[in-house]
Amino acid sequence: MKYRSILVGAALAIATTSSANAATIVLNFEGVGSQASIKGFYNGGTDSKGNSGTNYGVDFTTFGFGLIDADDGGTGNIANVPSGNTVLTFGNSISPIMNYAAGFTTGFSFFYSSSKPAVTVSVYDGLNGTGNLLGSLNLVSQYKGDSCVGDPTGAFCNWTAMGMSFNGVAKSIHFGNGAIQTMFDDVTLGSATPGSAVPEPATWAMMIIGFGAVGSMVRTSRRRNAFSAA
Repeated sequence: MKYRSILVGAALAIATTSSANAATIVLNFEGVGSQASIKGFYNGGTDSKGNSGTNYGVDFTTFGFGLIDADDGGTGNIANVPSGNTVLTFGNSISPIMNYAAGFTTGFSFFYSSSKPAVTVSVYDGLNGTGNLLGSLNLVSQYKGDSCVGDPTGAFCNWTAMGMSFNGVAKSIHFGNGAIQTMFDDVTLGSATPGSAVPEPATWAMMIIGFGAVGSMVRTSRRRNAFSAA
């Protein structure tokens, strides 16, 4: 019975960890049509070409659209995309905003490639870029033009991971004014590490250590019982 209680406790700890990680949302934009407005693709609806994705309750209120790598049949001048072959970019909008009415906590992150000198991405606790500013990320240009290598071709090929932790509940993201000059991928809600919808290395390490401790306790207890019986 003692062993069972120990193992149940460990299982509950892992279940709690899994539940927390399940709250992390990663938007990789795969499945969005070439040059399609994302619209309700992640909100129970479709993009402008009728494609639908997982309903996360995430909505793009302005002209955010998907861009597919030209090497994979799209028109995007992109390469070395962090995941898949589709990225997020924005049209000529002064207010490119993503809303998530349910809200998320802990962190926000993404990969980006940009030819614009300065773009600021801001996180707010109200919808449509309102309420309190929870934090901002300042992006710089790391565009290499035609000197890119890999994937096999594309001008936007250098991808930088950006992330931040914050206090409060975030409900909207303002993606700055980098119209068609800044690409995003693996936009991640709930983590300061982009694409981390699975337990991070530190979490796995803690789980492995925990199992090791449980195993050691069980072996020690068995040896004591064996000596007592002798």
